[in-house]
Amino acid sequence: MACWYEGPLAAFDTETTGVDVETDRIVSAAVVVQDAPGLRPRVTRWLVNPGVPVPGAATAVHGLTEEHLQRNGRWPAPVMYELAEQLAEQAARGRPLVVMNAPFDLTLFDRELRRHRASSLQRWFESSPLCVLDPRVLDKHLDRYRKGRRTLADLCAHYGVELADAHDAAADALAALEVVRALGRRFAARLEHSTPVELHTLQAGWHAAQAHGLQAWFARSGTEETVDPSWPLRPELPAAAA
Repeated sequence: MACWYEGPLAAFDTETTGVDVETDRIVSAAVVVQDAPGLRPRVTRWLVNPGVPVPGAATAVHGLTEEHLQRNGRWPAPVMYELAEQLAEQAARGRPLVVMNAPFDLTLFDRELRRHRASSLQRWFESSPLCVLDPRVLDKHLDRYRKGRRTLADLCAHYGVELADAHDAAADALAALEVVRALGRRFAARLEHSTPVELHTLQAGWHAAQAHGLQAWFARSGTEETVDPSWPLRPELPAAAA
């Protein structure tokens, strides 16, 4: 029987107006589904008019201008519903969901659901829990002493995965999915006996340990930045933006 990393996987990625999960907005998103390695992936894309200004710094990253989004993007409310429906379908079918740096994309998406649908990410997964595979967390745990950055581009270079169009949601999602497959093969002896559901639980602990380690490093270097240990979703702040 094939290991989970050779089986069906889905992946999710967003492009946004910035990096604050509480206040920034989704401008594009993609869900990629691949039933087995080498098969043509099924890609669903969304382009969103966020209804707020799109900073030039964000456009410089993903190339989506405010004018383009106003002309071609859809209003957020129906898009957030369709996204949640699509992710819930993957969970119901038992497909693990690959999300690079999951606390960012999933938390920001949760806030968009609260903002535009008076809902939450957790409500969509009450019957079929979300099972997340985060290549950043997996790689940091399995190869913890490797030096250097661990962005998606770095992981693609390290694991020999092509990243054809960085910061395009669909391209990033597919690349993250392929990184997880490559990572699974490289560390097969350590991963093949764990199910994706078990790995989901393990990653929560691994991420917390990684966050605490980074927090300690910040403290030693005099940096005041706070690292949230929550994974794959950060808790809602009492004063979260509406």
